[in-house]
Amino acid sequence: MALLLATAVLSVVLAGLAAVHAVYAEKEERRVARTPVVQEDATGKGSTTWLVGSDSLQNKRRFNVVFLAPHEGDAPLPPGVDHWPAPGEAVLSPELRKAGAGEDIDHRYGDLAGVIQPSGLDEPTEWLAYVRPRDGLSGKSPNNVLAGFGPAAQGIFAPGLEPGSGRDDDKAEWMFQSAVAGLLGLPALALLVIAVRTGAHARDRRTALIAALGGRRTDRTLVAIGEAAQPALLGTLLGAAVVAWAMLTNLRIPFTDYILSSEYLRQYGWLVGPTPVAALAVVLTVVVVAELAPRRSSTGTRPHSPTASRWLPRFAGLFPVMFLIAVRGPDFVGSDSGQRTLVGWAGIAGTVLTLPAAIATATAAAGPLLTRWGQSHGLAGTLVAGRRTTSYPGSTARLVTGIVVGLIVLMQAVAWQGLFGAQSTDAQRTLDRIGTSALSVGVRGQVSDADMTAFLDRLPDNTKAVLLAGPVDGSDGNGPMRLYGDCPALAALHLKCPARTDRLSGPPQDPRLQEMVRWTPHGPLQMDIHRTSGPALAHRAAASTEESAFVLVRNDGRTISASAIKKLAHQVLPRGARASAPGEDELTAGIPNRDQGRWSTLLGLLGVTVLTLAAGISAMAEFLRHGRALAPLSVLTGGLHAFRTSAAWTVFMPLVLAGLAGSAVAAGLADPVSESDDAFLTRQLTLSAAVAVLAIGVLMWAWASTVSVKQARSWRPRGD
Repeated sequence: MALLLATAVLSVVLAGLAAVHAVYAEKEERRVARTPVVQEDATGKGSTTWLVGSDSLQNKRRFNVVFLAPHEGDAPLPPGVDHWPAPGEAVLSPELRKAGAGEDIDHRYGDLAGVIQPSGLDEPTEWLAYVRPRDGLSGKSPNNVLAGFGPAAQGIFAPGLEPGSGRDDDKAEWMFQSAVAGLLGLPALALLVIAVRTGAHARDRRTALIAALGGRRTDRTLVAIGEAAQPALLGTLLGAAVVAWAMLTNLRIPFTDYILSSEYLRQYGWLVGPTPVAALAVVLTVVVVAELAPRRSSTGTRPHSPTASRWLPRFAGLFPVMFLIAVRGPDFVGSDSGQRTLVGWAGIAGTVLTLPAAIATATAAAGPLLTRWGQSHGLAGTLVAGRRTTSYPGSTARLVTGIVVGLIVLMQAVAWQGLFGAQSTDAQRTLDRIGTSALSVGVRGQVSDADMTAFLDRLPDNTKAVLLAGPVDGSDGNGPMRLYGDCPALAALHLKCPARTDRLSGPPQDPRLQEMVRWTPHGPLQMDIHRTSGPALAHRAAASTEESAFVLVRNDGRTISASAIKKLAHQVLPRGARASAPGEDELTAGIPNRDQGRWSTLLGLLGVTVLTLAAGISAMAEFLRHGRALAPLSVLTGGLHAFRTSAAWTVFMPLVLAGLAGSAVAAGLADPVSESDDAFLTRQLTLSAAVAVLAIGVLMWAWASTVSVKQARSWRPRGD
């Protein structure tokens, strides 16, 4: 069974590495195929006007919105769009429609004219929108005239104009493959090594017998392959079934919500398909190498080490010190980030080395208690487990090491992934404080005063608009900020309405205005309040720049629907407008890191599960090897309960301690790293890791109990 599982897991890992390459290669090919080609000759027969913009969903990543319109003649369409939408219509990708259903994304940019076909998307999960503006794309807009798409079109290839943000958001291919290889591949190899050496005592005796009878290395190789062939082939078939499933149908990967394209895998079938066979070859190679490796003789004149390892208590005593160095040590070092990081890593490395010893020492210390408990209550299984736990602490340390290391690596990977998105921390604090009770509106392109007036007139009830601008030009950034609004809008922000202009010194009282000021470039905290009529405000808003913020607020301080404002903007303004909480753009920029961090979490949890499985199989094999000597207990005790109890203390309890202690310590080590953004390292992650270990522990306990009971029954006399 261990060989079967190891072969199946290794097949999936190798297939995953191949699939990563297939996806990256096919995505790049799709991107090249839809890259715009700029028209060289203005007298071309057909061309398309093209402008790439962006938008986002609430607390979701940014995506591209491409504005396009026929320019002249037979205007070419981008791949995946089979007909021209009418003016005021849009074509959306399927996953964008699904993700934005709650925000009525189908009608944000106008009426829905259809969906983008898979051939026009770089991957099935891509979010993309093609919008044909109601009034077309004016000559004043910073647009381009395209002759077509892809290498086959005649013109100047323009990689900077292609739709989609994958090239900017995706990590490099080698980084993704490193994550698969490190977080899942190494645990798979650990499981393989454990599987090859499981039951090695009997095989070593058989190997010695073959050698004594004159067997050659070829004979030993054939015997080893013959023994491992059946479970390895079954594992290969299981892995091949998973690979075939992925190549025949699109798979939605749990937790990441990513759709793995079966078409991409079929395009690289020559690479993905043979991976189960490659895994079989690796397994059989490792089996043969392990069989032919020289064995250390059990005889000799050197004294054996004592059963109870002397070094374990010493390492266990260092665990609290190393943990404190990892968690608090960087605080006592200078502000130099390099030194702080080195101290933290040194403490983590020391914790990894000493935590298994601490767990083993704790279980060994509990052994005498179990022994006395078993003696006083007549529990043979508990008595045996107590004596074994006391005598073999090194076995416990080896058992829990892989699990502990896997949990710490998982938490560190997730925490550091969150650190890469720390630029959005301030924006998240703003959102936590005021939510969407204030929305910053950014108008796209040039709009007329009439369009802006129509937009202001159609705002929802109780919604007011103000314009917050930085210091006037020529003040070197040291002048006062400027706030424009009519009396109802100023009253909504708890400001007095001046006759014309009034100066406010110091921070404003309204928390919404405080956050607006934070995200607007300014010098000294002073603000000139300008009473402005509706037409004058519309004029200023239409001409607003990046240094100013056009903000919507409500009289009652309640939240404003950003999706409703975006929909209104696309109905009234030529190219719509973005609407977000102050600073939310910074938060949106960090969302790809959050989404990609889910891969680290998924791969890490799977890796911890595989490591726990390897540790459980190792513990079960060792328990059964020693458990054969316990078979007479079935006669002496008159039952088989002792085997289940002994399996619980020997197999299940070490895994429980490794899962609980390892999860708690790993979360504690990662906490200093994740202080800037705790959205990545959550209690749910820590709980999920612990539950995965506990579930495997229960499975191994039940398995070990069943097999040991069968061994005991086979030992008992037939007439019994």
